[in-house]
Amino acid sequence: MKNRVVITGLGAVTPIGIGKDEFWKGLLEGKNGIEKITRFDASEYGAQIAGEVKDFDPAAFIDKKEAKRMDRYAQFAVAAAKLAIEDSGIELEKENCDRIGTYIGAGIGGIETMHNQYEKLFAKGPSRISPFFIPMMIANLAAGHVAIQFGLHGPSECVVTACATGTNCIGDAFRVIQRGDADAMIAGGTEASISPAAVAGFAAMKALCMDHNDDPAHASRPFDKNRSGFVMGEGAGIVMLESLEHAKARGAHIYAEVVGYGANSDAYHMTSPAPHGTYQAKCMQLALDDAGMKASEVDYVNAHGTSTHLNDEGESEAIKAVWGEAAKDVSVSSIKSMTGHLLGAAGGVEAIATALTVENDMMPPTMNYETPDEGLDLDYVPNKAKAKTVRAAMSNSFGFGGHNACLLLKKYAE
Repeated sequence: MKNRVVITGLGAVTPIGIGKDEFWKGLLEGKNGIEKITRFDASEYGAQIAGEVKDFDPAAFIDKKEAKRMDRYAQFAVAAAKLAIEDSGIELEKENCDRIGTYIGAGIGGIETMHNQYEKLFAKGPSRISPFFIPMMIANLAAGHVAIQFGLHGPSECVVTACATGTNCIGDAFRVIQRGDADAMIAGGTEASISPAAVAGFAAMKALCMDHNDDPAHASRPFDKNRSGFVMGEGAGIVMLESLEHAKARGAHIYAEVVGYGANSDAYHMTSPAPHGTYQAKCMQLALDDAGMKASEVDYVNAHGTSTHLNDEGESEAIKAVWGEAAKDVSVSSIKSMTGHLLGAAGGVEAIATALTVENDMMPPTMNYETPDEGLDLDYVPNKAKAKTVRAAMSNSFGFGGHNACLLLKKYAE
Protein backbone atom coordinates (compact mmCIF):
# COMPACT_ATOMS: atom_id res chain seq x y z
CA MET A 1 0.00 0.00 0.00
CA LYS A 2 1.35 3.42 -0.95
CA ASN A 3 2.04 6.01 1.72
CA ARG A 4 -0.03 9.17 1.61
CA VAL A 5 2.11 12.30 1.17
CA VAL A 6 1.42 15.78 2.52
CA ILE A 7 3.02 19.22 2.32
CA THR A 8 4.02 20.59 5.72
CA GLY A 9 6.51 23.37 5.00
CA LEU A 10 6.88 26.11 2.38
CA GLY A 11 10.00 28.09 1.52
CA ALA A 12 9.80 30.85 -1.10
CA VAL A 13 12.49 33.20 -2.40
CA THR A 14 10.84 35.22 -5.17
CA PRO A 15 10.79 38.58 -6.95
CA ILE A 16 7.65 39.55 -5.03
CA GLY A 17 8.76 38.46 -1.59
CA ILE A 18 10.93 36.22 0.54
CA GLY A 19 9.10 33.79 2.82
CA LYS A 20 5.71 32.25 2.19
CA ASP A 21 3.71 34.99 3.91
CA GLU A 22 5.23 37.88 1.96
CA PHE A 23 5.04 35.85 -1.25
CA TRP A 24 1.36 34.95 -0.74
CA LYS A 25 0.44 38.52 0.21
CA GLY A 26 2.15 39.75 -2.95
CA LEU A 27 0.26 37.24 -5.10
CA LEU A 28 -3.13 38.19 -3.73
CA GLU A 29 -2.35 41.90 -4.14
CA GLY A 30 -1.21 41.40 -7.73
CA LYS A 31 2.23 42.75 -6.86
CA ASN A 32 4.63 43.39 -9.72
CA GLY A 33 8.11 41.94 -9.34
CA ILE A 34 9.41 42.86 -12.79
CA GLU A 35 11.71 45.86 -13.18
CA LYS A 36 14.81 47.02 -15.06
CA ILE A 37 17.73 44.59 -14.71
CA THR A 38 20.26 45.62 -12.05
CA ARG A 39 22.47 42.49 -12.00
CA PHE A 40 24.44 43.89 -14.94
CA ASP A 41 24.27 46.74 -17.44
CA ALA A 42 21.57 45.60 -19.86
CA SER A 43 21.15 48.93 -21.66
CA GLU A 44 22.32 47.48 -25.00
CA TYR A 45 20.31 44.26 -24.73
CA GLY A 46 17.06 43.57 -26.54
CA ALA A 47 15.47 42.54 -23.23
CA GLN A 48 16.32 44.88 -20.35
CA ILE A 49 13.84 43.73 -17.71
CA ALA A 50 13.54 40.79 -15.33
CA GLY A 51 12.03 39.57 -12.09
CA GLU A 52 14.99 39.92 -9.72
CA VAL A 53 14.94 38.91 -6.05
CA LYS A 54 15.32 42.12 -4.11
CA ASP A 55 17.03 42.61 -0.74
CA PHE A 56 18.37 39.06 -0.60
CA ASP A 57 21.10 38.76 2.04
CA PRO A 58 22.77 35.32 2.01
CA ALA A 59 24.17 36.00 5.48
CA ALA A 60 20.65 35.79 6.87
CA PHE A 61 20.60 32.10 5.95
CA ILE A 62 24.17 30.89 5.41
CA ASP A 63 27.58 31.29 7.03
CA LYS A 64 29.38 34.10 5.18
CA LYS A 65 32.39 31.95 4.32
CA GLU A 66 30.20 29.17 2.94
CA ALA A 67 28.03 31.63 1.01
CA LYS A 68 31.09 32.89 -0.88
CA ARG A 69 31.61 29.34 -2.14
CA MET A 70 28.10 29.13 -3.59
CA ASP A 71 26.64 30.53 -6.76
CA ARG A 72 23.54 32.67 -6.23
CA TYR A 73 21.30 29.83 -7.40
CA ALA A 74 22.59 27.59 -4.58
CA GLN A 75 22.27 30.39 -2.03
CA PHE A 76 18.61 30.72 -3.00
CA ALA A 77 18.13 26.97 -2.55
CA VAL A 78 19.64 26.87 0.93
CA ALA A 79 17.61 29.92 1.97
CA ALA A 80 14.33 28.46 0.66
CA ALA A 81 15.10 25.07 2.26
CA LYS A 82 15.76 26.73 5.60
CA LEU A 83 12.47 28.63 5.33
CA ALA A 84 10.60 25.40 4.49
CA ILE A 85 12.19 23.51 7.38
CA GLU A 86 11.39 26.30 9.83
CA ASP A 87 7.85 26.61 8.49
CA SER A 88 7.29 22.88 8.91
CA GLY A 89 8.29 22.99 12.58
CA ILE A 90 10.31 19.80 12.19
CA GLU A 91 13.12 19.34 14.74
CA LEU A 92 15.85 17.70 12.71
CA GLU A 93 17.97 16.89 15.75
CA LYS A 94 15.17 14.57 16.88
CA GLU A 95 14.71 12.94 13.48
CA ASN A 96 16.38 10.00 11.77
CA CYS A 97 18.05 12.07 9.05
CA ASP A 98 18.94 8.93 7.13
CA ARG A 99 15.23 8.98 6.23
CA ILE A 100 15.08 12.62 5.03
CA GLY A 101 16.22 13.42 1.50
CA THR A 102 16.75 16.33 -0.89
CA TYR A 103 15.47 16.51 -4.47
CA ILE A 104 16.37 20.01 -5.69
CA GLY A 105 17.12 20.95 -9.29
CA ALA A 106 18.03 23.91 -11.47
CA GLY A 107 17.31 24.34 -15.12
CA ILE A 108 20.64 26.06 -15.80
CA GLY A 109 22.73 26.10 -12.61
CA GLY A 110 25.64 28.41 -11.86
CA ILE A 111 25.73 30.43 -15.06
CA GLU A 112 26.72 33.62 -13.22
CA THR A 113 29.77 31.83 -11.84
CA MET A 114 30.59 30.50 -15.30
CA HIS A 115 30.41 34.00 -16.76
CA ASN A 116 32.65 35.48 -14.06
CA GLN A 117 35.23 32.70 -14.29
CA TYR A 118 35.39 32.81 -18.07
CA GLU A 119 36.10 36.54 -17.86
CA LYS A 120 39.00 35.75 -15.51
CA LEU A 121 40.25 32.98 -17.74
CA PHE A 122 40.40 35.14 -20.87
CA ALA A 123 41.70 38.27 -19.10
CA LYS A 124 44.23 36.79 -16.66
CA GLY A 125 44.85 33.20 -17.69
CA PRO A 126 44.05 29.72 -16.36
CA SER A 127 45.97 30.10 -13.12
CA ARG A 128 43.42 32.66 -11.89
CA ILE A 129 40.40 30.34 -12.08
CA SER A 130 38.86 29.70 -8.67
CA PRO A 131 39.20 26.20 -7.19
CA PHE A 132 35.49 26.52 -6.40
CA PHE A 133 34.54 27.17 -10.04
CA ILE A 134 33.24 23.69 -10.84
CA PRO A 135 31.33 23.01 -7.58
CA MET A 136 29.82 26.50 -7.78
CA MET A 137 28.68 25.96 -11.35
CA ILE A 138 27.26 22.43 -11.52
CA ALA A 139 23.51 22.09 -11.07
CA ASN A 140 23.50 19.32 -8.46
CA LEU A 141 25.21 21.41 -5.78
CA ALA A 142 21.94 23.04 -4.71
CA ALA A 143 20.75 19.65 -3.44
CA GLY A 144 24.25 18.95 -2.16
CA HIS A 145 24.51 22.16 -0.17
CA VAL A 146 21.07 21.70 1.38
CA ALA A 147 21.91 18.14 2.42
CA ILE A 148 25.23 19.28 3.90
CA GLN A 149 23.76 22.33 5.62
CA PHE A 150 21.09 20.33 7.43
CA GLY A 151 22.77 16.92 7.75
CA LEU A 152 20.26 15.05 5.57
CA HIS A 153 21.48 11.60 4.50
CA GLY A 154 18.43 10.32 2.61
CA PRO A 155 18.08 10.17 -1.19
CA SER A 156 19.61 13.25 -2.80
CA GLU A 157 19.16 14.02 -6.49
CA CYS A 158 19.04 16.87 -8.97
CA VAL A 159 16.53 16.84 -11.80
CA VAL A 160 17.34 19.08 -14.76
CA THR A 161 14.34 19.35 -17.08
CA ALA A 162 14.43 23.06 -17.97
CA CYS A 163 11.23 24.78 -16.85
CA ALA A 164 9.71 21.53 -15.55
CA THR A 165 12.59 21.01 -13.09
CA GLY A 166 10.92 22.10 -9.86
CA THR A 167 7.75 20.13 -10.54
CA ASN A 168 9.67 17.00 -11.51
CA CYS A 169 11.74 17.26 -8.31
CA ILE A 170 8.61 17.48 -6.15
CA GLY A 171 6.86 14.73 -8.09
CA ASP A 172 9.84 12.39 -7.90
CA ALA A 173 10.25 13.11 -4.18
CA PHE A 174 6.54 12.35 -3.74
CA ARG A 175 7.20 8.92 -5.26
CA VAL A 176 10.14 8.31 -2.88
CA ILE A 177 7.89 8.80 0.15
CA GLN A 178 4.98 6.92 -1.42
CA ARG A 179 7.08 3.77 -1.77
CA GLY A 180 8.53 4.10 1.74
CA ASP A 181 12.15 5.01 0.92
CA ALA A 182 12.02 8.16 3.06
CA ASP A 183 9.87 9.73 5.77
CA ALA A 184 10.34 13.28 4.49
CA MET A 185 11.83 15.04 1.47
CA ILE A 186 12.90 18.61 0.86
CA ALA A 187 12.06 19.23 -2.78
CA GLY A 188 11.76 21.94 -5.39
CA GLY A 189 13.71 24.12 -7.78
CA THR A 190 16.08 27.07 -7.81
CA GLU A 191 17.48 29.41 -10.45
CA ALA A 192 19.61 32.56 -10.73
CA SER A 193 20.34 33.05 -14.41
CA ILE A 194 19.78 36.77 -14.92
CA SER A 195 23.24 37.09 -16.42
CA PRO A 196 24.54 38.56 -19.68
CA ALA A 197 24.87 35.29 -21.61
CA ALA A 198 21.51 33.88 -20.50
CA VAL A 199 19.56 37.06 -21.25
CA ALA A 200 21.31 37.44 -24.60
CA GLY A 201 20.72 33.77 -25.42
CA PHE A 202 17.00 33.77 -24.66
CA ALA A 203 16.64 37.08 -26.53
CA ALA A 204 18.42 35.62 -29.56
CA MET A 205 15.81 32.84 -29.60
CA LYS A 206 13.07 35.51 -29.69
CA ALA A 207 11.64 33.94 -26.54
CA LEU A 208 11.76 37.07 -24.35
CA CYS A 209 9.45 40.05 -24.21
CA MET A 210 11.41 42.91 -25.77
CA ASP A 211 8.74 45.54 -26.37
CA HIS A 212 8.10 46.58 -22.76
CA ASN A 213 11.56 47.68 -21.62
CA ASP A 214 10.09 51.04 -20.57
CA ASP A 215 6.96 49.51 -19.06
CA PRO A 216 8.17 46.41 -17.17
CA ALA A 217 5.10 46.10 -14.94
CA HIS A 218 2.97 45.21 -17.97
CA ALA A 219 5.46 43.04 -19.84
CA SER A 220 4.38 39.59 -18.65
CA ARG A 221 0.79 39.09 -19.81
CA PRO A 222 -0.12 35.39 -19.98
CA PHE A 223 -3.12 34.48 -22.14
CA ASP A 224 -3.59 38.09 -23.25
CA LYS A 225 -3.83 38.63 -27.00
CA ASN A 226 -0.93 41.11 -26.92
CA ARG A 227 1.54 38.83 -25.13
CA SER A 228 4.96 38.97 -26.74
CA GLY A 229 7.30 36.63 -24.86
CA PHE A 230 8.29 35.65 -21.35
CA VAL A 231 10.19 37.72 -18.81
CA MET A 232 13.07 36.06 -16.99
CA GLY A 233 12.86 35.69 -13.23
CA GLU A 234 14.95 34.18 -10.45
CA GLY A 235 14.42 32.60 -7.03
CA ALA A 236 13.66 29.29 -5.38
CA GLY A 237 10.63 27.33 -4.26
CA ILE A 238 11.16 24.46 -1.81
CA VAL A 239 8.54 22.36 -0.02
CA MET A 240 8.74 19.92 2.86
CA LEU A 241 7.00 16.68 1.94
CA GLU A 242 6.23 14.04 4.57
CA SER A 243 4.39 10.79 4.78
CA LEU A 244 1.04 11.42 6.41
CA GLU A 245 1.97 9.05 9.22
CA HIS A 246 5.18 10.95 9.95
CA ALA A 247 3.47 14.34 9.80
CA LYS A 248 0.64 13.29 12.10
CA ALA A 249 3.03 11.73 14.61
CA ARG A 250 4.68 15.09 15.21
CA GLY A 251 1.49 17.16 14.97
CA ALA A 252 2.54 19.01 11.82
CA HIS A 253 0.41 21.58 10.06
CA ILE A 254 -0.71 20.22 6.69
CA TYR A 255 -1.19 22.64 3.80
CA ALA A 256 -2.39 20.11 1.25
CA GLU A 257 -2.07 16.48 0.23
CA VAL A 258 -0.16 15.51 -2.90
CA VAL A 259 -2.37 12.99 -4.65
CA GLY A 260 -1.22 12.85 -8.27
CA TYR A 261 1.84 13.30 -10.46
CA GLY A 262 2.21 13.05 -14.20
CA ALA A 263 5.32 13.32 -16.36
CA ASN A 264 5.84 12.71 -20.08
CA SER A 265 7.53 14.09 -23.18
CA ASP A 266 6.30 15.89 -26.28
CA ALA A 267 9.21 14.31 -28.21
CA TYR A 268 8.57 17.00 -30.79
CA HIS A 269 10.98 19.98 -30.84
CA MET A 270 13.85 21.53 -28.87
CA THR A 271 11.88 24.58 -27.79
CA SER A 272 8.34 24.53 -29.23
CA PRO A 273 5.52 22.56 -27.58
CA ALA A 274 3.71 19.92 -29.60
CA PRO A 275 0.72 21.34 -31.52
CA HIS A 276 -2.60 21.69 -29.69
CA GLY A 277 -1.06 20.82 -26.32
CA THR A 278 -1.66 17.13 -27.01
CA TYR A 279 0.98 15.76 -24.67
CA GLN A 280 0.42 18.46 -22.09
CA ALA A 281 -3.15 17.19 -21.93
CA LYS A 282 -1.92 13.62 -21.59
CA CYS A 283 0.38 14.70 -18.76
CA MET A 284 -2.50 16.32 -16.88
CA GLN A 285 -4.55 13.19 -17.40
CA LEU A 286 -1.69 11.08 -16.00
CA ALA A 287 -1.80 13.14 -12.80
CA LEU A 288 -5.58 12.74 -12.57
CA ASP A 289 -5.37 9.00 -13.18
CA ASP A 290 -2.63 8.70 -10.57
CA ALA A 291 -4.95 10.33 -8.06
CA GLY A 292 -8.01 8.38 -9.19
CA MET A 293 -9.83 11.66 -9.78
CA LYS A 294 -11.94 13.22 -12.51
CA ALA A 295 -11.09 16.60 -14.01
CA SER A 296 -14.45 17.93 -12.82
CA GLU A 297 -13.24 17.47 -9.21
CA VAL A 298 -10.39 19.95 -9.79
CA ASP A 299 -11.36 23.59 -9.33
CA TYR A 300 -8.14 25.43 -10.16
CA VAL A 301 -5.12 25.13 -12.45
CA ASN A 302 -1.94 27.03 -11.69
CA ALA A 303 -0.86 27.30 -15.30
CA HIS A 304 2.59 27.21 -16.79
CA GLY A 305 1.32 30.36 -18.54
CA THR A 306 4.57 31.81 -19.86
CA SER A 307 3.17 34.75 -21.86
CA THR A 308 4.37 33.24 -25.14
CA HIS A 309 1.96 32.66 -27.99
CA LEU A 310 2.54 28.94 -28.45
CA ASN A 311 2.58 27.97 -24.76
CA ASP A 312 -0.53 29.84 -23.72
CA GLU A 313 -2.49 28.68 -26.73
CA GLY A 314 -1.42 25.05 -26.36
CA GLU A 315 -2.01 24.95 -22.60
CA SER A 316 -5.50 26.37 -23.02
CA GLU A 317 -6.28 23.75 -25.65
CA ALA A 318 -4.90 21.04 -23.37
CA ILE A 319 -7.09 22.12 -20.45
CA LYS A 320 -10.16 22.08 -22.70
CA ALA A 321 -9.24 18.61 -23.92
CA VAL A 322 -8.95 17.24 -20.39
CA TRP A 323 -11.82 19.07 -18.70
CA GLY A 324 -14.25 18.94 -21.60
CA GLU A 325 -17.54 20.59 -20.67
CA ALA A 326 -16.19 21.27 -17.18
CA ALA A 327 -13.50 23.59 -18.63
CA LYS A 328 -15.94 26.48 -18.24
CA ASP A 329 -15.97 25.88 -14.49
CA VAL A 330 -12.24 25.50 -13.80
CA SER A 331 -10.26 28.66 -12.99
CA VAL A 332 -6.80 29.09 -14.48
CA SER A 333 -4.14 31.64 -13.59
CA SER A 334 -0.46 32.32 -14.16
CA ILE A 335 1.61 33.88 -11.40
CA LYS A 336 4.38 34.48 -13.97
CA SER A 337 2.44 37.67 -14.71
CA MET A 338 3.89 38.93 -11.39
CA THR A 339 7.14 37.03 -10.86
CA GLY A 340 8.32 36.50 -14.41
CA HIS A 341 9.44 33.02 -15.45
CA LEU A 342 11.73 31.48 -12.85
CA LEU A 343 12.80 28.70 -15.24
CA GLY A 344 13.96 25.71 -13.14
CA ALA A 345 12.53 27.31 -9.99
CA ALA A 346 9.10 28.01 -11.50
CA GLY A 347 7.55 24.65 -10.62
CA GLY A 348 8.67 24.85 -7.00
CA VAL A 349 7.38 28.38 -6.49
CA GLU A 350 4.12 27.57 -8.29
CA ALA A 351 3.60 24.43 -6.19
CA ILE A 352 3.77 26.67 -3.12
CA ALA A 353 1.20 29.01 -4.66
CA THR A 354 -1.01 26.03 -5.47
CA ALA A 355 -0.78 24.62 -1.95
CA LEU A 356 -1.73 27.99 -0.48
CA THR A 357 -4.62 28.27 -2.94
CA VAL A 358 -5.95 24.89 -1.78
CA GLU A 359 -5.57 25.81 1.88
CA ASN A 360 -7.04 29.32 1.68
CA ASP A 361 -9.66 28.97 -1.07
CA MET A 362 -8.18 32.03 -2.77
CA MET A 363 -6.88 32.01 -6.33
CA PRO A 364 -4.11 34.42 -7.34
CA PRO A 365 -4.81 36.50 -10.44
CA THR A 366 -3.36 36.61 -13.92
CA MET A 367 -2.23 40.21 -14.06
CA ASN A 368 -2.14 42.31 -17.25
CA TYR A 369 -4.99 40.35 -18.79
CA GLU A 370 -6.71 43.02 -20.88
CA THR A 371 -7.54 41.73 -24.36
CA PRO A 372 -9.01 38.25 -24.88
CA ASP A 373 -7.40 36.16 -27.60
CA GLU A 374 -9.41 34.08 -30.04
CA GLY A 375 -9.89 30.57 -28.70
CA LEU A 376 -8.41 31.41 -25.30
CA ASP A 377 -11.73 31.65 -23.47
CA LEU A 378 -11.17 30.09 -20.05
CA ASP A 379 -11.54 31.81 -16.68
CA TYR A 380 -8.02 33.23 -16.33
CA VAL A 381 -8.80 35.00 -13.01
CA PRO A 382 -8.08 38.38 -14.60
CA ASN A 383 -6.27 41.05 -12.60
CA LYS A 384 -7.80 40.36 -9.22
CA ALA A 385 -7.56 37.44 -6.79
CA LYS A 386 -10.78 35.45 -6.48
CA ALA A 387 -12.29 33.57 -3.55
CA LYS A 388 -13.56 30.14 -4.50
CA THR A 389 -13.77 26.77 -2.80
CA VAL A 390 -10.82 24.79 -4.12
CA ARG A 391 -11.23 21.07 -3.48
CA ALA A 392 -8.21 20.22 -5.59
CA ALA A 393 -5.76 22.08 -7.81
CA MET A 394 -3.25 21.22 -10.49
CA SER A 395 0.14 22.84 -11.06
CA ASN A 396 1.56 22.62 -14.60
CA SER A 397 5.15 22.93 -15.80
CA PHE A 398 6.35 22.46 -19.37
CA GLY A 399 10.01 22.75 -20.33
CA PHE A 400 12.22 23.09 -23.40
CA GLY A 401 12.90 19.69 -24.87
CA GLY A 402 9.27 18.69 -24.42
CA HIS A 403 9.47 17.92 -20.69
CA ASN A 404 5.98 18.00 -19.16
CA ALA A 405 5.19 17.65 -15.45
CA CYS A 406 1.94 18.10 -13.50
CA LEU A 407 1.21 17.91 -9.78
CA LEU A 408 -2.26 17.43 -8.30
CA LEU A 409 -2.93 18.70 -4.78
CA LYS A 410 -6.13 18.44 -2.75
CA LYS A 411 -7.45 19.51 0.59
CA TYR A 412 -6.27 17.22 3.35
CA ALA A 413 -8.93 15.08 4.96
CA GLU A 414 -8.52 12.16 7.35
